[in-house]
Amino acid sequence: MTDRYDALIIGGGHNGLTCAFYLARAGLKVRILERRDVVGGAAVTEEFHPGFRNSVASYTVSLLQPKVIADMRLADHGYRVIERPISNLLPQEGGYLKLGGGLERTQAEFRRFSAHDAEVLPAYYDALEGVAEVLRDLALRTPPEVGGGWRALVDAAVQGRKLAGLSMEAQRDVLDLFTKSARSLLDSWFESEAVKAAFGFDAVVGNYASPDTPGSAYVLLHHVFGEVNGKKGAWGHSVGGMGAITQIMAKVCRDLGVEISLEAPVAQVLVDSGKVAGVRLESGEEIAAPRIIANVGPKLLYDRMIAAADLDADFRRRMKGFKAGSGTFRMNVALSELPRFTCLPEPGEHHQSGIIIAPTLDYMDRAFIDAKQFGWSRKPIVEMLIPSTVDDSLAPPGQHVASLFCQQFAPELPDGRDWDMEEDKAADAIIDTVEAHAPGFRASILGRQVLSPKGLERKFGLVGGDIMHGNLTLDQMWSSRPVLGHGAYRGPIKGLYMCGAGTHPGGGVTGAPGHNCAHEVIADSRGMALGFGGMYRRFR
Repeated sequence: MTDRYDALIIGGGHNGLTCAFYLARAGLKVRILERRDVVGGAAVTEEFHPGFRNSVASYTVSLLQPKVIADMRLADHGYRVIERPISNLLPQEGGYLKLGGGLERTQAEFRRFSAHDAEVLPAYYDALEGVAEVLRDLALRTPPEVGGGWRALVDAAVQGRKLAGLSMEAQRDVLDLFTKSARSLLDSWFESEAVKAAFGFDAVVGNYASPDTPGSAYVLLHHVFGEVNGKKGAWGHSVGGMGAITQIMAKVCRDLGVEISLEAPVAQVLVDSGKVAGVRLESGEEIAAPRIIANVGPKLLYDRMIAAADLDADFRRRMKGFKAGSGTFRMNVALSELPRFTCLPEPGEHHQSGIIIAPTLDYMDRAFIDAKQFGWSRKPIVEMLIPSTVDDSLAPPGQHVASLFCQQFAPELPDGRDWDMEEDKAADAIIDTVEAHAPGFRASILGRQVLSPKGLERKFGLVGGDIMHGNLTLDQMWSSRPVLGHGAYRGPIKGLYMCGAGTHPGGGVTGAPGHNCAHEVIADSRGMALGFGGMYRRFR
C-alpha cells in the first residue's frame, strides 16, 4: 500500500470537508478522496452553457451551521450570503401569495385569503420555533448509541431532558410534527388552501411522498430550523453559488495540511481481521489508513464499497431495506430575460426569492400519484430561483440563470423504462408547467442542464437521486440513522465512520454530520470521551 494516513475520507462534499477540517485541526493527517474533478460534492458551481454558471444541485443556503461557519472562519475567506427579500411567491388562480418579509407583512398577505389564518399565524410560528429550537441544539450533538451501555443511557437522558422540559402543548407539537402528515398538521391550523400550500411545500422537498403521507410534517420542520446571517428560518443565496462555499472550505482544509485528491474514485474499503485497513481506488492503487470515513450515502457505501463477507447478515439485510430516493429532478436554464409571471409580470422582489408552482396540497398529492403511476407528474412541483438577480457573476449582463428544483419524479421509472431515454420529456413537462404561469419562458431559454434522479446518481453518487442520502422517516432518524446501533457515526467495522447526510441530523448543506463525526473520531483516537457523554461532546 502507498502512504499511510491517520484518516481517509471518501468523498469531498461539504460534510467531508467539514470533517477533515476538525480532524486536521486536532493534528490528524487526513486525505480526501474525491471521485470527480472538482471538490464540493453536490454543492458545486459549474458553467452549464457558455457564459452561464450556476449551483448544479444544492442551490440555496439556510441550514449551514453557524458554529461550522465560525470555526472554519468562512467569512474571512469570502463567504457571503444574500438574504431573500421574501421567502417565496406562490402563483394562485387569479392572483398570488407571498410568504415572508416579516410577521406583520405575512399576516397582511394572509388576510387576503383568510382572516383566521392571519390571526393564528403567530401561534403557528411559535409552535414550530419551539420544536425547531430543540432540533437546532440536537443537530450538533451525537445521538445516543443504542446498545452502548451506561454512556448511551446518560446521553439519552441528557438529550431527552430538553424535550421533557417542554410544556405539554409543545410536547404535543413534537408528536404532531414527527408522526402526522403535512396536510393533517396544516388542516389543524389553517383554512386557506393557498396558505396550507405555502407551508406544505417544504414537506415534499426532497421527499418522494404526498403531503398526505404520515410523517411528512417532519420534513416540513427539517427545512425551517436553519438561519442566515443570524436570522432564524431565513434563506439566502451564496455569492458565487454553492460551489463558492465548498471551494472556501477546501482552501481552509488545505491550509491545515489536508491532502485533497481529485479523480480518485474509491472502489472498495479494505478490511483485515475485522478492522479497516485502507481503500482500493478504481485505478488499483491501495492506500493504508486505520480510519476510513465515508461521506457517501449508506446505500452507496454498504452496497457497493464493502464486500458482503465483511458485514454480518442482519446488517446487510437492514441496509438492503434502507430507503433512499427523494423524487427530485434538477434543472438549470440560461435565460435571455427575466420570466414574466402572469400574476406579477414586472421585475420585483419575487425574482430574488423562491417562486413555487404548487398552488394547493391537492396539486402536490396529484403530482405524487402521477409519479408513482407514470414516472413523473404531468404537472410537477417546481421551485424556481433566479440567483443572477443578486449575483451578476453568474450570467452575462442583461441575462439570467434560473434553478428549477422539481419534485415527484420516480427514482426508478415503471415498466422498465430508463431515465436516460425519458429525461428530456420530463424536462419538457417542467418547462410547460412554468410556461403556463410565465408565458414566453420557453422562448427565453438559451440552454439547459438536465439531471434526472439517475443523472443525479451518476454525477454525484446520490443513490436514487436522493439529495438526503436516505429518507427522513421516523425509522431513519436520530439514533437509527442509518440503522439502530450505528447512529453515532461509527460503522459496523472497527475504524469505519460515516460523516454524510445519511447520518444525524440528515440532509441539507449543514456541516453537522461532518462536525459530529469528526468529534467521535477524535474521541476514539484519544481513547476517551471528551466531556460527559456524547450529548455534551463539543469542540472548543
